[in-house]
Amino acid sequence: MKRAGILNRHLAGALAELGHGDGVLVCDAGMPIPAGPRVVDLAFRAGVPSFAEVLEGLLAELVVEGATAAREVREANPAAAALLAGEFPALELVAHERLKELSAGARLVVRTGEARPYANVLLRCGVFF
Repeated sequence: MKRAGILNRHLAGALAELGHGDGVLVCDAGMPIPAGPRVVDLAFRAGVPSFAEVLEGLLAELVVEGATAAREVREANPAAAALLAGEFPALELVAHERLKELSAGARLVVRTGEARPYANVLLRCGVFF
């Protein structure tokens, strides 16, 4: 058994399969999930686990070279906007509809139980060297 890090076997396995340039959508409970990408659904109840908790855990294990979120997050969900701005100084903001289009190309979708709007980010994997 793993001692630390992400313990969910499905998520840990999916992360191990990612490569440079792969997309990972971390999304709230209401985000439409596109057909195609592998999905690890962590949602248990409204708000559990939170977007912030899941993002923090993923960032501890992934190398991320870029991130994209919906510009609507700034007005509709200031807490998520602040979290994203703090983690990704070069965060790209696009219309929510565009984020949904881009999400179709993700390799992995991690669905949280987040119940606040626009708590979604598309991460682009980097390399550790």
